[in-house]
Amino acid sequence: MRIKKVAIAVGLLAALTVSLAGCGGGASDTLGTQGAPAPAEEVLPTPEPTPTPEPTPTVQTVRFSASGDNLIHEGLYNQARRRAQEEGKEGYDFTFAYENLRDFYAGYDVNWLNQETLVNDAFEPSGYPMFSTPTGISDALYDIGFRVFSMSNNHSYDKGSQGIESSLAHWASLPEDVVTAGFYPLTEEAAAESDGLSYQTVNGITIGYLSYTEYTNGIPTPADAEHGVVYLDDTETVSAQMAQMRPNCDVLVVSCHWGVEGSHEVTDGQRQTAQWLADQGADLIIGTHPHVTQTAQWLTAQDGRQVFVAYSLGNFISAQSEPDNMIGAILSVEFEKTTQPDGSSSVTVQNPRLIPTVTQYENGYADIRVYLYRDYTDELGAAHGNFTLDRSYIQQVLESSIDPEFLVLE
Repeated sequence: MRIKKVAIAVGLLAALTVSLAGCGGGASDTLGTQGAPAPAEEVLPTPEPTPTPEPTPTVQTVRFSASGDNLIHEGLYNQARRRAQEEGKEGYDFTFAYENLRDFYAGYDVNWLNQETLVNDAFEPSGYPMFSTPTGISDALYDIGFRVFSMSNNHSYDKGSQGIESSLAHWASLPEDVVTAGFYPLTEEAAAESDGLSYQTVNGITIGYLSYTEYTNGIPTPADAEHGVVYLDDTETVSAQMAQMRPNCDVLVVSCHWGVEGSHEVTDGQRQTAQWLADQGADLIIGTHPHVTQTAQWLTAQDGRQVFVAYSLGNFISAQSEPDNMIGAILSVEFEKTTQPDGSSSVTVQNPRLIPTVTQYENGYADIRVYLYRDYTDELGAAHGNFTLDRSYIQQVLESSIDPEFLVLE
């Protein structure tokens, strides 16, 4: 029986082997393991070529601020001298006066200022009515973020031709990124060195600066002056300078020292001059001199451009003695340049805003400094020297003198 079982098992194994061979399990078979045909090799479609993207315009932007009259009375330079002495330094330290706005100016690409007084060390410091300011102030202004200074105003001739030349020499000694406008060559020799026309390129946008004044407090241009102001009523010179600059810059900024001191009202003369400047090619017009705030508006130039004018920014800082002289405004705008793929470009002035400031000092004109209105408190106003200056009064002055479309209180 044992032999029979083994024989049967061998027979079954042989039969199974023959059966499997007949089912196509060899390596040369063309059927799959389930008996189905093997899939043909997949042919992928030819990819479409990626289209070349259309060229797009390039957009560049400059954030620009302009601050009003930097009017340096005796109290300001005296406190700067005391602070330097307390710190064991020589000269003047004006930093305290402007420190509260450091972070604000850091948010702008360009900060412009109307420097109301001559800045030099050729003369002893002096205040009203014939101003001269020690050069230490430019250190503080540069440190706080200012790079562009307008110098044409009614105090330009307070120290005669030497005051102009020594001030020009000082500004020229500052870092190369400092730009000044307002003193122009009056002689052939001076013109051979420079035409007095100022440009600045920031973020790919070139800005041109001009600065003019209505008057110089009855002081005529000194006979021996090599440089001096151009008066706003000298339309021939103003027009020629604007025409010379216009092709060389994307934005043309014109400063006008005009209007009536102490008046919030814009004169007909200011409005007419502003429209004429817009027609001549100005893009932005910055008004100074009244020492109080005035309104702003959009103008339409003859060529259809929209031109913005701020008629008076008021005082930036001073030691004047009237409440309204303590209230100023910083102009904030954006310049946007759009360059098309063919190289053509256009520039617009956008988002103009007037951001209020307040000059603070205590009794005896102590600790003169400037604040943004949004940071000013009634407690500070109650301690103000000569008068109380509360926020509600400041707001009333601002809302009555500046178009609400442009005023930003907070």
